[in-house]
Amino acid sequence: MRYNKLGRTGLFVSELCLGTMTFGGTGEVWSKIGTLQQDEADGLVRTAVDRGINFIDTADVYSEGASEEITGQALHNLGLARHDVVLATKAFGETGKGPNARGSSRVHLIDACKASLKRLKTDYIDLYQLHSFDPATPIEETLRALDVLVQHGHVRYVGVSNWAAWQITKALGLSDKLNLARFETLQAYYTVAGRDLERDLVPMMRSEGVGLLVWSPLAGGLLSGKYSRDRQGEQGSRRLSFDFPPVDKGRAWDVIDVLQPLAESRGVSVAQIALAWLLHQRVVTSVIVGAKRVDQLEDNIAATAVELTEEELAAIDKVSALPPEYPGWMHARQGEYRRKQMAGEPRPAGR
Repeated sequence: MRYNKLGRTGLFVSELCLGTMTFGGTGEVWSKIGTLQQDEADGLVRTAVDRGINFIDTADVYSEGASEEITGQALHNLGLARHDVVLATKAFGETGKGPNARGSSRVHLIDACKASLKRLKTDYIDLYQLHSFDPATPIEETLRALDVLVQHGHVRYVGVSNWAAWQITKALGLSDKLNLARFETLQAYYTVAGRDLERDLVPMMRSEGVGLLVWSPLAGGLLSGKYSRDRQGEQGSRRLSFDFPPVDKGRAWDVIDVLQPLAESRGVSVAQIALAWLLHQRVVTSVIVGAKRVDQLEDNIAATAVELTEEELAAIDKVSALPPEYPGWMHARQGEYRRKQMAGEPRPAGR
């Protein structure tokens, strides 16, 4: 297990992060994802920690708070030292019936943080993330509220999830101008079957030193090995009951056609190859993996030992590459001379 810096901080997190969306099963949507109770969750957390994972991610809306409760209790049940675990959670979603029980306002974030601390049975949260962008709250108000939580010691670092590149860049500028805690991470959907964030978000993260935490690296189970062009899933499969996140299935089958023989040649799962591809992407800080069983988690963890060759990475890149889109194709065309100049290539003869 390798450990990477969290954004521009001095905190190191494991390259895999245990996701707890399968804990609890409270509510119609969450019950389709997982219904693990305390004993089962304890087993997953123990396996993760024993295999070197020091990073756990949850959210206040997962199973209507039950995921946080189970996660916090697991740390106590297993006798884990709090400082040995990097604990992340998220706020934004609806946590009550009132009009202010949602969003990224000062009122909701401070209330939500206190509630998460109680459910998690901890004095502080290592990484507190905004689960989505709030169009109703000025970014400055949100940043000031998060900074208060940091100053009071309730939160160590802050991040976002599912924000656009321009929104994050604006927030970083405000944080710098107002001397407030900055976003250190973006938790975003990224998979070899869905590389959309490479258009704008990846260049922004590289430029500003923002770390990437990947959610749904197997495209909602589509890259688990259970699905292919000729096998669209079995009864009880998550994709049949909860077809999320959206994926271009035609392109996904093409990707799986390339991943399958690579997996077979190594005697590993398709999921391990898909995860290994992500772990080879330099922009990735940590990949969030969830599981319903210990053997599923073990299979995911084994991906850290899979090394892909340059030729294999090139083959995967070719089949999964995004189609050209403006202004990207124009930048590639017009910036060619400058890229060659930076690389020190000789000028063409006669110029």
